Amino acid sequence: MAYRLFTANRNYSSWSLRPWVLMRSLGIGFAEEQRYFVPGSNKAVFKAFAPNGTVPCLHDGATVVWDSLAIVEYLAERHQGVWPADATARAWARCAAAEMHGGFSALRNTCSMSCGIRVKLHEVSPALAQDVARLDELWCEGLARFGGPFLGGAAFTAVDAFFAPVAFRVQSYGLVLSGPASSYIQLLLDLPAMREWYDAALLETQREPGHEAEALAAGTITEDFRARA
Repeated sequence: MAYRLFTANRNYSSWSLRPWVLMRSLGIGFAEEQRYFVPGSNKAVFKAFAPNGTVPCLHDGATVVWDSLAIVEYLAERHQGVWPADATARAWARCAAAEMHGGFSALRNTCSMSCGIRVKLHEVSPALAQDVARLDELWCEGLARFGGPFLGGAAFTAVDAFFAPVAFRVQSYGLVLSGPASSYIQLLLDLPAMREWYDAALLETQREPGHEAEALAAGTITEDFRARA
């Protein structure tokens, strides 16, 4: 039976992007079921397919796997190439993915994912600057240690999928990075699966007020490439 992956808006849903871009890039087949965010809480609707009432959620027959990190580990038990083959690179990649999964709160809170807009930030707070510096440090370490062009070596793996939403944040909010980190972000943005996601995000006309307000609170919207709502 084919996998069913439940996701939300292309424009906003950073968590959905992680397993989606990984599965698409590795050629792991799935049927997608997309549900849009609504004003207020989505839990009542999302509970119909996810025990915790959030996206993403993967169904494999009767097995239900929720949370992006759990989905990735579930896939890693069944498919080659989800994590780097080299044991040292694999351990580092799991640490980096877990750090992204549980950290970088200033980046998340200030620069919520909104693929189709460009924003001039009102300010770069010390907490946001610290998060960006740590991302730069982490990416440069992975690229230097394992030879690039991806964080765990020559191939796109789960660790890159976990930072895929950050690539859209860097693009939307004009975050400043070092040369190697900037090149890495551009590499992610140019991936066929990432371009597919981005193009679909631009076509979405649904707007969720909470996500829109978050972007406006962060700065001034200078460009909006999305289809007219």
